[in-house]
Amino acid sequence: MPVTCVFGAQWGDEGKGKVVDFLAATADYTVRYQGGANAGHTIRVGDERFALRLTPSGVLQGAVGVIGNGVVLDPGVLAEEIAFLESKGVALAGRLKVSERAHLVLPFHPPLDRALDGSRNDRWRNNTTGRGISTCMGDKYRYEGMRVADLLSDRVRADRLRYLLERGNTQLTALGAEAIDVAAAEAEVEAWVALLRPLACDTGRLLRDARDAGKEILLEGAQAALLDVDFGTYPFVTASNTGANGVASGTGLPPRSVDRVLAVAKAYTTRVGSDAGPFPTREKGPVGAQLQERGKEFGTVTGRPRRCGWFDAVAMRHVCALNGVDAVALTKIDVLRGVDPLRICIAYDVDGRRVEDLPADMDLLQRAKPLYRDMPGFDEDLQGAREPGDLPPRAAAYVKALEEEMGAPVQILSVGPERTETVTMGAR
Repeated sequence: MPVTCVFGAQWGDEGKGKVVDFLAATADYTVRYQGGANAGHTIRVGDERFALRLTPSGVLQGAVGVIGNGVVLDPGVLAEEIAFLESKGVALAGRLKVSERAHLVLPFHPPLDRALDGSRNDRWRNNTTGRGISTCMGDKYRYEGMRVADLLSDRVRADRLRYLLERGNTQLTALGAEAIDVAAAEAEVEAWVALLRPLACDTGRLLRDARDAGKEILLEGAQAALLDVDFGTYPFVTASNTGANGVASGTGLPPRSVDRVLAVAKAYTTRVGSDAGPFPTREKGPVGAQLQERGKEFGTVTGRPRRCGWFDAVAMRHVCALNGVDAVALTKIDVLRGVDPLRICIAYDVDGRRVEDLPADMDLLQRAKPLYRDMPGFDEDLQGAREPGDLPPRAAAYVKALEEEMGAPVQILSVGPERTETVTMGAR
């Protein structure tokens, strides 16, 4: 199966970076197809920790990294990542490609992002990362964006850049925010030309040719399916299609190109931020605090604490059905050691009515009370497990129960943060 899509199946922070890194050992290409610098993917290799926001995770295994047209690109962040990776001995020369059709996060986009979110009332504030993703995407769909190809065209850049920067300032001042220094912003953007010129190409053509040649391609989602702008918990979402449904528009690969869809989910559930967005299975007591501490549940990009709670199979069934999931990579089951019982949300109670599908109505979802299936916990240390037979019976029973409730098999089981701490439950 040469083309595999890997995406997060919950509200983010599921461990996609580690899973992609694990699978990339045999990959020829690793591709980011949506999102931007608002998503952090963490990979542990021995004592080294790599936190990547734009560079595809699989580059650590030697694959060619591709940043697709569906990504909104902050070249300043990309330059920092390239310098960091090369300082760690990860040579990227000749094996990092950027789509010439990717849109650029311009210097006014991040402050405008923060100003817009700050102007919303508390109930509907998105608690954005402030990286300029939604404002860049908004400009893209209002025909007010600048792409990599536009930046690299001297004529288009000269004709368009100042206009866009001044228009951004008009929006900032209308919201009572401080305007940016247009001359300084122009100089910053001009410096991006030297960075991007050797990286830019028609990545859609590159990937189609690679697929036709039988090369192994890993497609890497950024945030997660429950943050999808169309099918997530709107408006507490991100500004793109985050699951397998975003692949064709974000890469230039035809829709039928994907051979396997692998969803990544934690063995429990988290959501970043203190209160933005519904979270029916959240645990506010000692169990939630224990999961947060043991799971080190703090955002890679923002450092914000994540709310923690039980596995939500209702939401997971929605994601699996929507994205045609073939299998699941289940992470952080080791964090559940010593927790008893283990609870799986199998349905919601909404005003006395049993609901087994994820509601589109956010007010209804805010009122949903989880209905649980309880499983006995386990006390054994899982980090030494490498084969399915190494799992203690209660841990294996919990995995089987999750498979039954979410309607998809677990193919990869992560039992620790390092790439070697992984159990392959079936064929890769």
